[in-house]
Amino acid sequence: MRSDSQHQNQNRWFRIPVVACLLWTFASSAAFAQERSRFRFDVEHYVIDAEVNPRTQSLSAKVQMRVIPLDDRLTGMSFELHNALNVSRVTDAAGRSVPASRSQQDFTVRLSFNDPLPKGQPATLIFYYDGRLSGSEESPIYGIKFASIQNDYAYLLYPARWFPINDYQVDRFTAEVNLTVPAGYRVLGSGIPTREPAGEKITFKFVARRPSFPGSVGVVKGDPVRVVSEGATSELYFRSAAAMAQAYGEEAGKILAMQSAAFGLAPTTNLTFMETEDGAPNGYSAPGLLFLAPKSIGRQVNTRLLANQLARQWWGNWVSVATRNHIWIVNGLARYAEMMYLEQTAGPAALEAEAYDTYVEALTVDNPPLIQSARLEDYSPEYWAATAGKGASVMHMLRGVIGNDNFIKTLRSVTDQFGGAGISTDDFRRVAEQVSGQNLQAFFIQWIESTGAPEFKLSYTVFRTQKGFRINGKITQDLDTFRMPVTLRIETEGNPEEKVVEVVGTASEFVLETFGKPRKIIIDPANRVLRFNDAMRVRVAIRRGEQFAEVGEFAEALKEYQKALDVNRASSLAHYRIGEVFFLQNNYQAAANSFREALNGDLDPKWTEVWSHINLGKIFDITAQRERAVNEYNLALRTKDNTQGALEEAAKYAKEPYQRPPRSN
Repeated sequence: MRSDSQHQNQNRWFRIPVVACLLWTFASSAAFAQERSRFRFDVEHYVIDAEVNPRTQSLSAKVQMRVIPLDDRLTGMSFELHNALNVSRVTDAAGRSVPASRSQQDFTVRLSFNDPLPKGQPATLIFYYDGRLSGSEESPIYGIKFASIQNDYAYLLYPARWFPINDYQVDRFTAEVNLTVPAGYRVLGSGIPTREPAGEKITFKFVARRPSFPGSVGVVKGDPVRVVSEGATSELYFRSAAAMAQAYGEEAGKILAMQSAAFGLAPTTNLTFMETEDGAPNGYSAPGLLFLAPKSIGRQVNTRLLANQLARQWWGNWVSVATRNHIWIVNGLARYAEMMYLEQTAGPAALEAEAYDTYVEALTVDNPPLIQSARLEDYSPEYWAATAGKGASVMHMLRGVIGNDNFIKTLRSVTDQFGGAGISTDDFRRVAEQVSGQNLQAFFIQWIESTGAPEFKLSYTVFRTQKGFRINGKITQDLDTFRMPVTLRIETEGNPEEKVVEVVGTASEFVLETFGKPRKIIIDPANRVLRFNDAMRVRVAIRRGEQFAEVGEFAEALKEYQKALDVNRASSLAHYRIGEVFFLQNNYQAAANSFREALNGDLDPKWTEVWSHINLGKIFDITAQRERAVNEYNLALRTKDNTQGALEEAAKYAKEPYQRPPRSN
């Protein structure tokens, strides 16, 4: 069972050991970056003529592209293309053959030119290819379906590399997509739509004249649910989740209204939604087009996922990044958009709780620094923890440093200045400095260019003065280059007082005056600074353990959970997670012991109580102790805690025994 506050990552982790994953990630990313630096070019425009055959689950395509060499005498180019697509030939504008070779390892097609291309002069390349995309083929992003052609629907997303791609997520382009399907089907895409009958087939055309990433299409049957909300019009093509279409359309309008106030005029207020399938990413956002997986749609509107994906209409589609090293800006702002909407709907306290959970995720990855995000494999857990988790944490801290009004002005200035273009970290910093009037270089060096987080220690002495009390104190931490304003809350005999101390380097002395006698001083009471303390160290270790458990690395997961217990023996969450691992391994006695320890612990978070009782009930059912099982289910019901449907689960098994699932081997 996962807590409500934990973010639903848009990925499934690689089914290989973490260390091996990181080594392969860094090596392959470096190799591809090195090759790209030798063959620098820009794809300006695509004309994609393709046909989807739902019966054979196949795609055939002719793709013409206009490319601009960025280096003189360019002798080759490299494009990413799905391995399941077989290139029959590549020609230039005159129909002359261009030698091409495939590399299955990195999903690339490499071209070699007999006559080097001059810098800055447009050239035309035409690819002819076909292949089967059933969704079972190896994806360019391991374990996630970004392309699937089924009998009654299909989706071909930009990350699938279903057409030749240069400089993924960076090289913006315009496009004309002409997709032919059998009569009775409809195509969804980005841009101005038209359609033309072609016998028993129909060709749907989409013209995207604004440089972005308009390379995702969907194929559907039937008519959409059309919803107008807060001035936004949504057309939703949901199959299994059809009953949720109206609610999603209404919520989308509300979220867009809030985001438009924060980010500036929306790139589009006409949105199309398509339900994909299990195994696809939870959500994916193309210009004016959102793809949602059935499980992520759920029985209630997934406002966090929806806020994240809608924010990507600005962050990723309208404003992209200069290179993937700056991807933390768009991923961090998409994640922070979730938090901003939560703040609007549930209040500041909900935001602070969510910020804390985001800080936990951010601290699970220490290396590389955000400015080297290109080293991280797309959609890997490290990628999301760093670029989205830490990226959102940086945004939250920046908001605290420059103030809410300046933060919103910064975001709107960024969309005004960089809409339709790529932005770098230095660009973002300069905008924030211009708006706030502050020098933010130290802030960005600490959180973007460096690794690590501080752990504050406080010492102080209180003196009585004629006007009240004086506090002579010192804050120490172990990051020599650290510099940031830190709030101190002074609990006094009267009202509490808050003071701001500029913490610089490893030791910062301060002198504060208070009217009331100080009783206690709390560093960073609102947890605005990404930092370690004992409580955070426990949560980070548990989160790392959860990441290992998600991919079946149970031994590594148990090591991380034990690290948490080494800091806090009473951590109910650590004991609960250990119980989960033992339960999955069918070690029921050890699992029962751990769930008992969870019940005897600090019960933080509170849901560990109800779910520990439920799991104990399941263990007793498995071991043929029905009376004891029912007692545990009843104890669960008495908590009246329905986190993640706990009460329904307890009531179900109180009536009928839990049955252990059959073994898979």
